Amino acid sequence: MPENNVLRNALLIDGIRIPFQRAGGSYKSLMAYDLARMAIQALVNATRISPNAVDWVIMGNVVPNIATSNVARDAALAAGLPKQVPAATVSLACISANKAITNAVDLVRSGQADVVIAGGTESLSDIPIGLRKPFRMRLLEAQKYRSKFSYLKFFRGLKFRDLLPEIPEIAEFSTGRTMGEDCDMMASRFGVSREAQDAYALQSHQKAAAALKNGALAKEVAPATIPPGFQVIDQDDGIREDSNREKLQALKPAFVKPYGTLTAGNSSFLTDGAAAVLIVAESVAERLNLQAKARIHSYAYSAQDPAEELLLGPAYAIPKLLDKSRTALTDIDVFEFHEAFAAQVLANLKCLASLNFARKNLGRDAAVGEIPMEKLNRWGGSLAIGHPFGATGARLVTTAANRLIQEDGELALVASCAAGAMGNAIMLERV
Repeated sequence: MPENNVLRNALLIDGIRIPFQRAGGSYKSLMAYDLARMAIQALVNATRISPNAVDWVIMGNVVPNIATSNVARDAALAAGLPKQVPAATVSLACISANKAITNAVDLVRSGQADVVIAGGTESLSDIPIGLRKPFRMRLLEAQKYRSKFSYLKFFRGLKFRDLLPEIPEIAEFSTGRTMGEDCDMMASRFGVSREAQDAYALQSHQKAAAALKNGALAKEVAPATIPPGFQVIDQDDGIREDSNREKLQALKPAFVKPYGTLTAGNSSFLTDGAAAVLIVAESVAERLNLQAKARIHSYAYSAQDPAEELLLGPAYAIPKLLDKSRTALTDIDVFEFHEAFAAQVLANLKCLASLNFARKNLGRDAAVGEIPMEKLNRWGGSLAIGHPFGATGARLVTTAANRLIQEDGELALVASCAAGAMGNAIMLERV
């Protein structure tokens, strides 16, 4: 612990990411390890931090490749960090990078580390396709065979379907429902119309396209080089500048057919990408002559009932954070929300503004408050930019810090939902 048990300030020096790409696209030949390596290298180059000054690397990852189960360690070594730097991979669904960042903050605040690289990586082009349980069990039994005749019984009792590959579903283990199905139910429950969802998704693309044009997004994106031809990828490929209301309205329901309101156009798409931020103790930043963008003010996590409130994490985590930090929504200048689905964002906004939700679900006498739409995701969000599960939190924190500077704000609030009915909120204070 620091002297006199006083917690130190944890500063965000900067954040960087490689361009986010649709799964099956430009990064399809790469692993999450490759993406993380490029993001870590880009962060070191952008901040000019000496690799020898780094005490820890923590990266989020949701769908791991078994060959790199601790992808943070493998990527850190490949990125040129000293082998003496420990690294850990954390998994907390779509808030894995958020958890990596808050773990880094805790290490710095408590004096256990001075400089930490945190973030996340995801390759949904490289998902682990496995063997079905009966076949796996038979393979394990086969290790005990002592004669070649024993193998004659290997297939005895196995069905043809037992031999088929097993592709992991993006579904809630406790309910069996996909996140899209749950969100469709939530949209109906909270009265979030298809029209409202499409309008929100269109705005996300328009805002992201504008931020791409004016260079705002370029500040946080480092080009990625793809072997063997060393093709250079320098921008996100999910942003649709030509998107319009008519195109969105023409799309059919993607999850609950034929009457659902969620479509491919108002839902985030499967994405490959990686992002990283540099968290440093304030006194150390001064000594190393590092200019910080923001201080990590405070953070909070929430957990609810997966059967009823899978995607309402922000509606629970935000009030916890506001109480903890003794602030109100009106004190916040910049809001960055993860956009898993347009309906998810709109439903959470409704809950935060609802007196009934506050009384029934939060035990509060007043609604948490309304978030001004002009302060929310001004550079676009996951619906347009993409959502690599393990990396999105680092993108949000980086964008929030950059917006604070550009918009001359003081406080920023980052909020995300996650599978398992989890939620996270992080508050940044401009330095």
